[in-house]
Amino acid sequence: MTISGKSMREHLEAINHKEAILFVDDLVSQKVDLSEYVLKQIHGIVLYGIDRENAGVYRKLPVAIAGSKHLPPQPYLLQDLMDGYFQFYNQSKDHLHPVVLAAEMHERLVTIHPFIDGNGRTSRLIMNLILLQYGFPLAIIGGDYDSRMAYYDALEKVQTENNN
Repeated sequence: MTISGKSMREHLEAINHKEAILFVDDLVSQKVDLSEYVLKQIHGIVLYGIDRENAGVYRKLPVAIAGSKHLPPQPYLLQDLMDGYFQFYNQSKDHLHPVVLAAEMHERLVTIHPFIDGNGRTSRLIMNLILLQYGFPLAIIGGDYDSRMAYYDALEKVQTENNN
């Protein structure tokens, strides 16, 4: 049985998100640092039972984001971009304020858009992993329409205007 009025996919997304948050909490308690392996594990949980073929795997197809002017990079660029993503993290983690680092890693990941689906959820989980590692509480974006639109608008502005 699923939650009334929700599709099986929506039901699995909610369950998977809960499991991913618990996984992130375990990573924090075990002092596991962010890595490509950790990122792919988190994404694998996000898409578990929804899209097994693409769970934890960088996309092999070009994508467009509905309603966005930002066009994510082509798939053949992803590995180099992700290598740069982790290089930035490793060079910055001891120098940037943790809140700035978490925000940077979130924005950079969602802009690269390395996965076919689940990029937003995964990037917010990475942001919260970093925040929790430094003793900050979870950052939660309100589920109401205005909060979501403000979040999407801010991302769009950074992605299209390079307005960091």
